[in-house]
Amino acid sequence: MTAPRDDFLATDRRGLRIEIGVMLAVTFGVSAVTAILQLLDGVLSGLAGRRVRLNPNLSRYDLINLGLNLASVAQLVAWGALGLYLLWRSGTSPARLGLGRLRWRSDILGGLGLAALIGLPGLLLYLAARWLGMNAQVEPSALHDTWWRIPVLIFSAFANGFAEEVVVVGYLITRLKQLGLSQNRAILISSVLRGMYHLYQGFGAGLGNLVMGLVFGYAWCRTGRLWPLVIAHGVIDTVAFVGYVALAGHVGWLT
Repeated sequence: MTAPRDDFLATDRRGLRIEIGVMLAVTFGVSAVTAILQLLDGVLSGLAGRRVRLNPNLSRYDLINLGLNLASVAQLVAWGALGLYLLWRSGTSPARLGLGRLRWRSDILGGLGLAALIGLPGLLLYLAARWLGMNAQVEPSALHDTWWRIPVLIFSAFANGFAEEVVVVGYLITRLKQLGLSQNRAILISSVLRGMYHLYQGFGAGLGNLVMGLVFGYAWCRTGRLWPLVIAHGVIDTVAFVGYVALAGHVGWLT
């Protein structure tokens, strides 16, 4: 990875801290605070019996429901775009983050490899944590069965991947290193944040996502490519969202 510019560090450390604070307040920082409060609520009320719905119905009216879900997808894309814009304004282009021209073989195969590396152990950790009562019961899709259900779930999966990997990995690790933090500390902070905003699903989900953050952070710092992370995240969420739709009612541990 290209080293941060010394003149940028010397003149704008305070501005960087303010920018990071505002960025996280707009995006995943608030999500982390909300998730911690939801976890506390779940622990007090019996975490294992709490049900968490992802991608819920937002309206009883089909087209309004579609519009609101697409707006949520657009918001996630906008969060990622904001991170890219702020970095671009300070001299870090998307290409330097590894979001330049897609390399079909290395990026896609690398993304699928990361998805396999994270996905299967993550599923086992989720099942173990749920068996121990450490996780809420997650319902990945509560959308009505309608013509747009599967496409919107896939859009949501890859929008999540784009927003999280751009903001929490590309943006945050870059900014923390520009503030003078070591690469390892920057990755750790990024990973802890990722784990925190998934705590609404339970302790196991938080731990699993912390590990995912460590793996993704080191992979990005080593390769300089962000596309594989976005693809891996999108594939993992697609399997979770769409797989639930296909298997709910047929596999006992999903209910």
